[in-house]
Amino acid sequence: MKYKVIYIMGVSGSGKTTIGQQLSERTGYPFYDADDFHTENSKASMKVGKPLTDADRWPWLQNIQQFVIKKIKTGNIIMACSALKEAYRGRLSQSIEENCTWVFLQGDYETILKRVKERTDHYMPSTLLQSQFDTLEVPVKTLMIDIKLAPETILDTILSKIKTGN
Repeated sequence: MKYKVIYIMGVSGSGKTTIGQQLSERTGYPFYDADDFHTENSKASMKVGKPLTDADRWPWLQNIQQFVIKKIKTGNIIMACSALKEAYRGRLSQSIEENCTWVFLQGDYETILKRVKERTDHYMPSTLLQSQFDTLEVPVKTLMIDIKLAPETILDTILSKIKTGN
């Protein structure tokens, strides 16, 4: 396959959707949010403050991976997905490793907690943020970007990586 997926990853509140949508506007690549692939049961669990288990996540990850494989047959795409563990990233990139670019939006707990508390349109409460940090396995093979940078700087950094292929 000649097309790619740009996975924008990080804990809830790190800016995945915002950066993904803005990157989509700048590149013309369609943007998708992995949150849309959660089952209603998983969304309901998170809404009441119950963290998801690996058993909850595996079908979700499989659905995302199958969707991505289908979409990159016809063009580049951007997918926002927490992808907190190395095993999750492995599942998402299974059989398309060379087609994946990973961007990790990295930030400290206090900064992200403030962001999560300010949003009103998301099903995940701020009480689950610590469980996301506890689950997070910081990726090694990825473009790491500090979320305290201006969005324009974040976007320019991602676009530079895409152009150079590094």
